[in-house]
Amino acid sequence: MRRLLPFLALVAAAPALASGGHVDPTPTVAIAVAAILIGALLGGHVAIRLGQPAVLGELVAGVVLGNLGLVGLHVFDGVATDPLIDLLANIGVLILLFEVGLESTVGEMAKVGVPSLVVAVLGVVAPMLLGWGVGAWLLPEATTYAHIFLGATLAATSVGITARVLQDLGRSQSGEARVILGAAVIDDVLGLVLLAAVTGLIAAAESGGSISGLELGLILVKAVGFLAGALLAGRWLSAHFIGLAARLQRPGALLVAGLVVCLSLSWAASALGLAAIVGAFAAGLILEEVHFKPFADRGERNLSELMAPIAGFLVPIFFVAMGMRTDLRSFAMPGVAAVAVALTAVGILGKLVSAVGVIGRGLDTLSVGIGMIPRGEVGLIFANIGLGLTIGGERVVDQALFSAIVVVVMVTTLVTPPALKWSMVRRGHARAPGRAEG
Repeated sequence: MRRLLPFLALVAAAPALASGGHVDPTPTVAIAVAAILIGALLGGHVAIRLGQPAVLGELVAGVVLGNLGLVGLHVFDGVATDPLIDLLANIGVLILLFEVGLESTVGEMAKVGVPSLVVAVLGVVAPMLLGWGVGAWLLPEATTYAHIFLGATLAATSVGITARVLQDLGRSQSGEARVILGAAVIDDVLGLVLLAAVTGLIAAAESGGSISGLELGLILVKAVGFLAGALLAGRWLSAHFIGLAARLQRPGALLVAGLVVCLSLSWAASALGLAAIVGAFAAGLILEEVHFKPFADRGERNLSELMAPIAGFLVPIFFVAMGMRTDLRSFAMPGVAAVAVALTAVGILGKLVSAVGVIGRGLDTLSVGIGMIPRGEVGLIFANIGLGLTIGGERVVDQALFSAIVVVVMVTTLVTPPALKWSMVRRGHARAPGRAEG
């Protein structure tokens, strides 16, 4: 079993090597993807059986596969960092953010009201400042930019995990649920703008210069302007593009058109110096059910349903690959375990603080705060971007720090479902024993 993938690569390449031709990487990548998907399938199954989100199982499966070398099985050495696997994982991230955007609409964001906005802002600012402080305290040798980026990875909330718990409890229409879900969506937008600003700071530092307040303001304006432009002009253009696609008789026209919008806006965001995920999220946000009516009228499925098989293939590759990049040996390094514990603590505390925004509104502040805790995919996406950023030739997020962030994601994802269930049931019994709220 040792060195299985290099052996398979050699076997697959044998005909080409014999003829002096080009080595085809497809068979090696195919078997690696197959193994990753099996790990995701089994990990997700176990997690769901234990009452946890499937994403947690996929992440844990990746950690297990990526660290088999510790017991002498080097089967997956180098898989997570393989350029082709990395490419598939990055496309999976775009699909994931596109799906998150599809689950929300501009109208819904406008209706969430002041409480959700206040909770969202506090839920971004508090964890970022606390994470920045932990970095400065426990990682004094790292640059200030690394400390800032570390804080940014704690800012966003994973709306999918909380939404699933609320749905399972039958509380998705409660006042607390509306505030939590609205704030989580706004968190995503604020987090993406924050990511654009922080990566801009780091890019300026890497080029040997510094960034002024005016230049930072321009980065923020560019990020906000892109989102605003996508929501206004992009919404109009995409509606007409989807309308043109509806005139085609080709099966799958809606899926193709949706992917074109997603990938085009991802490219546009990248061309403007923003993260491609900003464009993918915006693409999902501007596509609404009304745009798909011509397809629905002729009995076709909506875009979210059509995207499900693609997401089911690509998104788990991202989560498993992120888990595989977690080197458990890094926790034996001095200070890494302490950083993981401290980041987890402030990550939870920072989101609990955000519930201050609903005090005096007749809502259960504890439930709101707990609902904002999980980081899920967003924290991983930020950390993965950090692995690719450098200052002076050094990674902003090194392997040890990445492993610590994965721990934060896993713990916050793990504790939220039981804690939120307890809090919502407690609140439900306080109001009307034996009855669900909402």
